[in-house]
Amino acid sequence: MSDPELTVVIPTYNRLETLREVIPSLLRQDVSAQRYDIVVADSNSNDGTADYLATVARTDVRVRHLPGAYAGRAAARNAGIAAARGDLVLFTDADIIAAPDLLRHHLARHRADGDLAVVGMELQVGSFAEYERLRDHPAQRRPLHPPSRKRLSWLYFLTGNASVRKRDLERVGCFDESFTGYGHEDLELGYRLAHAGVTLFYQPRAVNYHWHPVPYDEQKSKMTLAGRSTVRFYRKHPHFTVRARLGMTPLSLSLHAVLRRTPALVNRLERAAAAKRGLARELVLQYHYLNGVTAALARERG
Repeated sequence: MSDPELTVVIPTYNRLETLREVIPSLLRQDVSAQRYDIVVADSNSNDGTADYLATVARTDVRVRHLPGAYAGRAAARNAGIAAARGDLVLFTDADIIAAPDLLRHHLARHRADGDLAVVGMELQVGSFAEYERLRDHPAQRRPLHPPSRKRLSWLYFLTGNASVRKRDLERVGCFDESFTGYGHEDLELGYRLAHAGVTLFYQPRAVNYHWHPVPYDEQKSKMTLAGRSTVRFYRKHPHFTVRARLGMTPLSLSLHAVLRRTPALVNRLERAAAAKRGLARELVLQYHYLNGVTAALARERG
């Protein structure tokens, strides 16, 4: 097999249930099979992932299994980048189902001159049935960005649907593997790419479906971890724009301190959030995010 134009990199750990849908969706792309391959950087899953990928690879050489003791998604993706044979690298995840023209739209956008990254439309779905509904009824989709949007800031470099030239990734040092917890390893890479002259373009025709419903309690835990990652990001790039974009401003920290001194109000918000009241839930998630920020700052102070 000659070198492809594009390599899809998928980090995974014990995601066999969704991977069984993701891999076939990528193998059914409407571009020539010779134009791309797929690398699954597997953090030594124990759910049958290796057997499944071996079975697929016996009939399709485009699929490569790359197991390893990766300390987080950044390390797994870096292993995928190193193994990539394509000039372009497309990042997605083991629970994200690709539309059949996903790769075609990424490849077409990269034909433009200059250094660029392409971010597609990633739709959140809570079930396979919801994926099928949004797949078949585009008018019901609620994307993060309007279709008229052309460019994105580094804040939206989300590696569930993003492609970059391998040489640009290597030029900026790939992912920072010190981001071992949840959150921001992709945004931080996007920040470095943007500051190295790589323009981030939005391609709404490059669609995929993120099939990973997250229970509310898990959302709160993830927000706390993301807050910790925010402090790591800021220490690496100590600029006000980073603080402002990531919500770590003096005002937000002051408001958070007020809430911490009024537990009755926090409890009231938590009850409303548990009842799925939209604004209350957003406020509570932000509260837990800032819990992570303040905990990381306190740890730095000793």
